[in-house]
Amino acid sequence: MKFTYQARNKEGEVQSGTVEASSRDTAANILLQSGLVVTVLDSQEIQPLFSRNIRLFDRVSHRELMMFYRQLSIMFAAQVSLVNSLRTLSEQAEKETFRDVLVKMSEEVEAGTTLSSGMEKNPRIFSSFHVSMVKSGEASGKLSEVLDYLANHSEREYAMQGKVRGALAYPLFVIGTAVVIFVMMIVFVIPNLVETLEQSGQELPLATQIVIGLSSFLRSWGILLLLLIGGGVAFLVSYIKTSEGKRAFDTIILKLPFFGPFLRMVYLTRFAENFSTLIGGGISVVPALGIVGDIIGNEVYKDIIRETQEAVQKGERISSVLLKHPKEFPAIVTQMLIVGEQSGTLDSTLTNVVRFYQQETDRMMSSIINVLEPAIIVFLGVAVAGLMVSVIMPIYQIPSGY
Repeated sequence: MKFTYQARNKEGEVQSGTVEASSRDTAANILLQSGLVVTVLDSQEIQPLFSRNIRLFDRVSHRELMMFYRQLSIMFAAQVSLVNSLRTLSEQAEKETFRDVLVKMSEEVEAGTTLSSGMEKNPRIFSSFHVSMVKSGEASGKLSEVLDYLANHSEREYAMQGKVRGALAYPLFVIGTAVVIFVMMIVFVIPNLVETLEQSGQELPLATQIVIGLSSFLRSWGILLLLLIGGGVAFLVSYIKTSEGKRAFDTIILKLPFFGPFLRMVYLTRFAENFSTLIGGGISVVPALGIVGDIIGNEVYKDIIRETQEAVQKGERISSVLLKHPKEFPAIVTQMLIVGEQSGTLDSTLTNVVRFYQQETDRMMSSIINVLEPAIIVFLGVAVAGLMVSVIMPIYQIPSGY
């Protein structure tokens, strides 16, 4: 096998090249015997398919990334070297993908590159926002403070995701359970009663006829219907992954009752927090807007931020563009931006916007939960009651002598 390497000689000079060996350890020993201290060592050969690790489910989670920033900030503040910190965290990484990335980053940092350059090579793990913040920390000598902020920021994002999951978990469980019970009754219970009801000779109510027809349809075409639903869901998911589908989906969800206003608050909080942090870290307005647009998570807001970025490049104010989009950026946001632009305190002004919308987001989430749970229970109760009544009523109407 051939390996490419980067190493330092006894004089401390960096050398690179290739070496042939039977394994990675053998290659490292050969270089060590030549008086070289290896910093980077990669295989050039492509592994056969059967020998590769399958990493379909090896994606780095938000929780693991949050823990990485928190532990790295603590170790860096304790004056542990960046190389040793990365190596230690690589040994603790849960996912093999993340472990390999951290090992590679530690080798590159030891070879003289920056932490931000190593992060930049892994955009699927580290967003452009994280990379830009680390770059600003490296340039200003405040990397410890930046890492601490990224840890706090990731914890807030993780907490918000946890709240959303928690809010949806109970309603989804109730709906799923009700659907399973409803289908089982339609497919297994109703057919056993059909023969008795039909032999009674009585005229069946319309609701009962609908239930019997639905039962017959599901028993005959249920598998086909399930396949069609699965295919439709697969098509919808693949369509949403396209730029056109993502834009259509993001436009629709902002118009939904209850959830639309809630999501607008989430995106406004994300915009204000990330933008204020970037410009507070010394990044100019135009590139900061580009970074925020990439990580905002909604195509509608991304288009508006891109429009703002282009306008600011031409000399316009941020607020003058956002005033054209009052639904996405309410008056309180644009007025605060106007004050910040006039006073030169845009970052601190946006921080006040973040605090306001964080409180509003928590309040609205509680309101949605308080309304959604009883509404689902009432709806399912009415549906189940209607099903039972449509079946039981004809049974009680059968003559007693039958």
